[in-house]
Amino acid sequence: MPTATLHDGNTIEVAVRGSGPDVLLAVRPDPVEGPAADEMRKWGVDPSLGATLVEDLARDFRVTAFDYEGHCLAVPKPDTLTPDTTTADILAVADAAGVDRFAFYGYSWLAMSGLQLAIRTGRLSALVMGGFPPLGGPYAEMLAGTTATHELALRPRQDPAPEGEFDWDTAPMTMTPGQTRQFMTLYEALKGFDDAAAQARLTCPRLCFAGSADVIDYSERWGGMHVDIGGMVVARRAELAAAGWDVEVLDGLDHVQAMQPGAVLPVLRPWLESRLG
Repeated sequence: MPTATLHDGNTIEVAVRGSGPDVLLAVRPDPVEGPAADEMRKWGVDPSLGATLVEDLARDFRVTAFDYEGHCLAVPKPDTLTPDTTTADILAVADAAGVDRFAFYGYSWLAMSGLQLAIRTGRLSALVMGGFPPLGGPYAEMLAGTTATHELALRPRQDPAPEGEFDWDTAPMTMTPGQTRQFMTLYEALKGFDDAAAQARLTCPRLCFAGSADVIDYSERWGGMHVDIGGMVVARRAELAAAGWDVEVLDGLDHVQAMQPGAVLPVLRPWLESRLG
């Protein structure tokens, strides 16, 4: 299995499967197992999410998968995680896999990183953003949320939440200050980013999708923001189309539901086939 050296000198494993047009997936390529998998199921996340995407798409594409989020949590980059360094890291993954031009798919903050990648390189054959709007993105809200999360991580550790309680207000802070600081650093670097002006710098085919019910109201503990991803995409659908985006809204799905394989593949696979096939 190839390894890529990232901007901080640490390495990440890269899984390469299948043959055909190149597609980079910012997902974990193998299933999560054990207690961690049980915890994911409690939150409605498929422990085989990434592995399912890789297995399905590798039937027709050469898929390069890398667990960038998992790597950042395992090896935090508190002062260096920025749009420039995430772009450098993704390109390092592509280089390690022997990939020149490629389609990129990411979800949530990894989708946002895909947008930053697209305006910094000419190597993309296509871009797919899930769960983060390419126009009117919630950058200020995410900075407030990541700042609040980092402040919580600096406090003394809390006891685990009672069994059966799985919501943002009862969940204990389990992330370390280094883990939370890196995401605050990322959104601090995006203060003042104009995603409308950035549209002119995008040249590859591009798709965005989100669940219509992708709405999160964070309590004051987590920054007190209202983040309506689905509403942002719906409200600017015509503007996105005029800017060159294909847009899909997944009816009734929230942020977690819209990232599961059963929701993603019916959108992602036919679009990639039409654009790369």
